[in-house]
Amino acid sequence: MPIDPKALWTSGAIAAATSGTCVGKWEAARISTDSRQLKPGDLFIALKGPNHDAHDFVAEAFNKGAVGAVVSHMPAKCPPEKLVLVANTFYALQDLGKAGRARASAKIIAVTGSVGKTGCKEALRQVLSAQAPSFASAASYNNQWGVPWSLALLPPDAVYGVFEMGMNHAGELAPLSKLARPHIALITGIANVHAAHFASLEDIARAKSEIFQGLEPGGTAVLNGDDTYYEVMRQAAAQVGVKNIARFGRGAGFEAQLEEFSLEAEGSRVRARVLGQPLSYYIGVPGEHWVMNSLAVLLCAGLAGADLAKAAKTFEKLALAEGRGGARQVEFPGGHFTLVDESYNASPVAMEAAIKVLAARQPARGGSRVLVLGDMKELGDKASEIHAGLARPILNSGVGRVYACGELMRYLKEALPEGLCHGWALTSGELASQVAAEIRDGDIVTVKGSHSMMMEKVVQALLALQPVLVPSKSSATR
Repeated sequence: MPIDPKALWTSGAIAAATSGTCVGKWEAARISTDSRQLKPGDLFIALKGPNHDAHDFVAEAFNKGAVGAVVSHMPAKCPPEKLVLVANTFYALQDLGKAGRARASAKIIAVTGSVGKTGCKEALRQVLSAQAPSFASAASYNNQWGVPWSLALLPPDAVYGVFEMGMNHAGELAPLSKLARPHIALITGIANVHAAHFASLEDIARAKSEIFQGLEPGGTAVLNGDDTYYEVMRQAAAQVGVKNIARFGRGAGFEAQLEEFSLEAEGSRVRARVLGQPLSYYIGVPGEHWVMNSLAVLLCAGLAGADLAKAAKTFEKLALAEGRGGARQVEFPGGHFTLVDESYNASPVAMEAAIKVLAARQPARGGSRVLVLGDMKELGDKASEIHAGLARPILNSGVGRVYACGELMRYLKEALPEGLCHGWALTSGELASQVAAEIRDGDIVTVKGSHSMMMEKVVQALLALQPVLVPSKSSATR
């Protein structure tokens, strides 16, 4: 059940939460920090960054229908009764997030991990909203701006609230968790992501475990019991007073135990036991990683009080966020092909998972499995070795053509047998036209790379192959 935003904040409540000053009376349905995405009825918060000052766009925000703005100084040509004057707009955003959390009665779930956090957050959104009014943070708004913004958007009458939390360095998760004060905190697992900022995977596990520092009294830490660094995370939780640990994985006695599963080209069949309840269900998206994700999601949902049988049923029609692995059929003048859009981000673990999913899919007659891969960032000193190492799973996956993008993907190109890599370019924009020109009828194409590589440009080029249907004059409405 999605929530009707109605009036989320009054000008008086905003001023009280931020210790600000406002002379007008008005109500805001939503909150925006980007004038380009603002909708009529929004409150606009004018944040200052290293390269911009959103106070320059307050007048534009009002022209687009903003009902009010939080500012640290009075911009020109703006109605003063629509302004909330504060000392610092970033701290005002933090204060609004804190106030949004304080007035909520929702069961709060916080999600982090090296891989799978956005997928699990989105799955929790779908599972919980099917049962009760629920809210989840949008996209990957999981940092020092995104988490307070999401908390400020939390409707007071929500039954469940799900918040993703991310980090690049130690010390970043603790304040986010303390702001959100979750009842349940999930770490999906530990992998070689952001390794450039850490001495070891154990250090990453400790940094991820900061999410437990904000757990409400009596809260539960949810951990992958099969993870190599499970004990590191369990001890970190215990050190901050967490007494309730719930595990998911294959181990006997885990609170969410995988008993059996079978992988299919477009999904998986799973038999598991969650909080003592036997469950058999189908996951409507492919990949073994989704089998484990489903256990984590069901465990969190059950701990939050949701009906587990209904929650498991929701996985049949699980919808993936854009750039997170969704597949679509694309018609083009030469026939049709399947596009698997994994363009949002990449890590070594996620890259290998995407290759496995592609291997399980069968191209149509005459087609090939095609990989279009961009650099994986923040891998530290072993980055070249890790990229070259992708050759092994690729050679075992039946891939017919590889296209590589970025300086680091040169190492993969050099590690592959001659003729398998059909193209390399420094940027996705340069590579996109070649990939599009060489698409064949029946191909299955997976596109994946780190966010900064902008692999969505390849996706856009492939989608552009689909002819735009222009209505004829005879079919036009008269």
